[in-house]
Amino acid sequence: MLNLLSAGLSDTGKDYRSYRWFFTSEGKLVVGGKSDEQNEEVIRNFLRPDYIVMHTSLPGSPFMIMQDDNPSKKDLKETAIFTSAFSKQWKNGSKNIEIDIFKASQIYKTKGMKIGTFGIKGEKETIKVKPELVLIIQKGKIRAVPSNGKEKILVKINPGKLTKEQAAEKIAKIMRDKFHLPVHKDEIMQAIPSDKMDVN
Repeated sequence: MLNLLSAGLSDTGKDYRSYRWFFTSEGKLVVGGKSDEQNEEVIRNFLRPDYIVMHTSLPGSPFMIMQDDNPSKKDLKETAIFTSAFSKQWKNGSKNIEIDIFKASQIYKTKGMKIGTFGIKGEKETIKVKPELVLIIQKGKIRAVPSNGKEKILVKINPGKLTKEQAAEKIAKIMRDKFHLPVHKDEIMQAIPSDKMDVN
């Protein structure tokens, strides 16, 4: 497993680095789509029947897949926060966001469903989380992830008013001035939410 991850591959043998991804504080890989088309790819390429999947209770988020069938409560909460950060509700400034949790085997697709949309059968667990992220270095890459209280935090990210471009510029300046890290803005853009945030 370590050899796969160090090569940028999930345990299904697929490269996760072109998607939304992070590792929980207990080392579980979480992968989600950046678009409707990527939602389809993620469901097709990263699922095993017992894996945990999350989505906001309301429409408008990626399907986030945790590559584990027996996660801890900490893993679940971190993944739920990550799911919330890339949702429409984040952009709308919601202070608390409800996240549905279910197994991969509960997902289905019918012929009439649009690209990137899926149905869920059976019972789901729902939890409510506060959407907030921290910027850290993970697997040698800049990642915006839920805080676990142990990592070296470069920047804190919350719902706000900055556009993605403005936030990336501000983060790049903080990282140059405070941490002396010459980070390219494009790398930051790959890690942070789609829009509407504050950074400090």
